[in-house]
Amino acid sequence: MHPKALLDECAALMELVFRFDHPTDAILARYFREHRSLGSRERATLSDTAYAAVRQKLRFEWFARSGSGSKWRRLAILAFPGDRDFLKSALTEPEKTWLDHCDRVTDADLMAPHRHNLPEWLAESLREQLGAEFDPLVASLDQGATLDLRVNSQKKKRDAVLADLRAAGLACQATPYSPLGIRLEGKPPLAKLPAFVNGEVEVQDEGSQLLALLVDAKRGEMVVDFCAGAGGKTLAMGAAMRNSGRLYAFDTSAHRLDALKPRLARSGLSNVHPVAIAHERDDRIKRLAGKIDRVLVDAPCSGLGTLRRSPDLKWRQTPQTVAAQAELQQAILHNAARLLKPGGRLVYATCSLLKQENEAVAEAFLAAHPEWEVVPVGGLLADIHVDAGAELTTGPEGQWLRLWPHRHHTDGFFAAVWRKKD
Repeated sequence: MHPKALLDECAALMELVFRFDHPTDAILARYFREHRSLGSRERATLSDTAYAAVRQKLRFEWFARSGSGSKWRRLAILAFPGDRDFLKSALTEPEKTWLDHCDRVTDADLMAPHRHNLPEWLAESLREQLGAEFDPLVASLDQGATLDLRVNSQKKKRDAVLADLRAAGLACQATPYSPLGIRLEGKPPLAKLPAFVNGEVEVQDEGSQLLALLVDAKRGEMVVDFCAGAGGKTLAMGAAMRNSGRLYAFDTSAHRLDALKPRLARSGLSNVHPVAIAHERDDRIKRLAGKIDRVLVDAPCSGLGTLRRSPDLKWRQTPQTVAAQAELQQAILHNAARLLKPGGRLVYATCSLLKQENEAVAEAFLAAHPEWEVVPVGGLLADIHVDAGAELTTGPEGQWLRLWPHRHHTDGFFAAVWRKKD
């Protein structure tokens, strides 16, 4: 495609993306369906442009004020990836001069919002938590997430899978914390990779793997993944159970559970039972009250721990949506806790960076439920042979799991674990 035509496509896409009424990946998917003539290189350029613009929104909007032409064209120029000569062949002389001026601006020349590119309410919350680590976190959020795999222990050992992947020409290494994880270099296609087709690996961030490991589901137990979604943690727990017992995958979205079915078929697991529920008080849940050994509540949340993958979330969430999520999280946790028998384990997790959805929810639950006791995550990590557990925890005696993108090179995660008193 001619550079001018490609830049026009990028500008048209900017207008759609900056409405922030849908996730960026969903907007791109729809745009590509409606423009099937676009080749793979054009789609890659459009995707990279969209994500760069969303990540650097405040900075680019500030630069765009001094340019000419439509706002969307200016944003597309600023976010356009790759070779500057290719881009400049589509620009007017005034646009070239303006772009050169923008390129000469350094972080030291900018105000704080144009450096961190976060809404101020979110920047304030993260500064309060991290202090001097705020800037390293921001830098990490601007980097694309790694591509991590979880080895299906039912089918193969990690060392054997690593050898197979390297023999297939993929650069990869064992993850530093999860004993089941493999980290790939770059984003190689996986759809036709034998290890993926055969169900020996699944795509799953290392942090997400650790959440499933904390449940420590055992052979023959009754286990519930209360907010299963597409089932990444469900599959990990099913493998840990050695395909025995009974594992319920609950979710309010039948569509999300449908995405579990092909993954379940590849995994070879037969102990997983997906169940679409109406809400957290569904009668199908009530019938299991007091019968379950372990429950994972990977609660709906702001998702702000996944900004490396979904940078649009920082513009689509507000203090009001976070407060509403925290209220929902409390309700879900309260109802999920009813499922467990005495001695049962309850794991609460989010992919949020915010205390309101993490420590505050955990502390409120414990205050309202004296029949539960805290199980320090630090000790659990040692029990399941996760090295460097002290690096992954926070609170008294390693009470909670806390993962940060800049420290651990995972998405941002939180987890709390409780045991129901006998």
